[in-house]
Amino acid sequence: MGSVSLQIGDGTARFRRATLCSSALHLLMLSSVITTNLFAFYAFTSSPSSSSAAAHARNISLISENVALIVREIEASERRLHQIERELAGYDTFDPAKSSLPPDLKLFLARHPLPLGRDARSGITEMVSSVAHSCARSPAADLLARYMSYEPAAPCPLDDPFLPQKLVAKACEPLPRRRCLSHSTATAAAPRLPFPQSLWSPGTKNPGAGIYGLDKQLWIKPRRKSDILIDDVLALGRGGIRIGFDIGGGAGNFAARMAERNVTVVTSTLEVGGKPMNEFIAARGLFPLLLSPSQRFPFIDSVFDLVHTMNALDEGGAPALGQASRTEALEFLMFDIDRVLRPGGFFWLDNYLCAGDERKRMVTRLIERLAYKKLKWAVEEKAEASGTEKAQQLYLSALLQKPARG
Repeated sequence: MGSVSLQIGDGTARFRRATLCSSALHLLMLSSVITTNLFAFYAFTSSPSSSSAAAHARNISLISENVALIVREIEASERRLHQIERELAGYDTFDPAKSSLPPDLKLFLARHPLPLGRDARSGITEMVSSVAHSCARSPAADLLARYMSYEPAAPCPLDDPFLPQKLVAKACEPLPRRRCLSHSTATAAAPRLPFPQSLWSPGTKNPGAGIYGLDKQLWIKPRRKSDILIDDVLALGRGGIRIGFDIGGGAGNFAARMAERNVTVVTSTLEVGGKPMNEFIAARGLFPLLLSPSQRFPFIDSVFDLVHTMNALDEGGAPALGQASRTEALEFLMFDIDRVLRPGGFFWLDNYLCAGDERKRMVTRLIERLAYKKLKWAVEEKAEASGTEKAQQLYLSALLQKPARG
């Protein structure tokens, strides 16, 4: 029993409520023990006479009732304290019985009995819907209520087409399924151009500029000393790179370059700035995946020959683990990357912008813990103006090979 701490920003917010409840419970238990002992001492040390035998029996009965009452109070206090701690941690706050929840959200959250009865192996008798507990926290709870407020079998609401994106960005993932008809956008309904022409002329509006738009020079011609080129990586792979995963891949330029070289790459991306990134990637004939880096990758172990990322090391911890710069947030992401990468496969960290030398050391130490072989390693320092001072930034590029573990 004790205080519950949540890491917020650069400091720690401590909830005194749990501490006070815990202290009160301890005092209650102490006073109960003292009171019970006093009653017992009085009952068993008093000299019973023939006239006081009934009184002595009543004292024993009173002690028993008092002990039973104290035990019930302690159990009730423990249950309440446990509930408070779970609420502070963000659990058990999604109550399907709440009248404010939309009907279809209640229906989705309701437990359903297994069609064949009790599972013999696990003992489970009901099916529980998979919705992240962070969906119950504000402001995600309000957004989720809007997301599930619709008329079944009718067109889905159009008040905010990027509502699913906002929920995913707040770690409300996976989202509930809906029973409404989605709206086809002009981009999705446009005729598809043949492949490979669609890779660089998809016939849809360019969703952005730079790494979020079309860039035919990336990974082909070096721009800085930390650049790693695609052809060099494929040469090191010796024909063994066939399927890859690009985390936070923007408009899918990396996947497009790999497709030209007969390598299939799945691109995870969010709708940056309200731009239809996933539709744009699909129009290019590539595979988009709407997924926040803070969630476990929906792939089986050891499936990819190559995992590539530019900026996901900073996004991987937020918002599910608080600050993205936390060591634990980086570890959760890196170990999941390691999980989906096959032994002998390559992890390509591409021009990752470290906010100082300490961040670079943190990433380096984690890579060394995983015992990856460093095939390429390049660091470029860049000083950029930050107000009246100079803020040091380091670009780190690395091509690493996963070891075969016993």
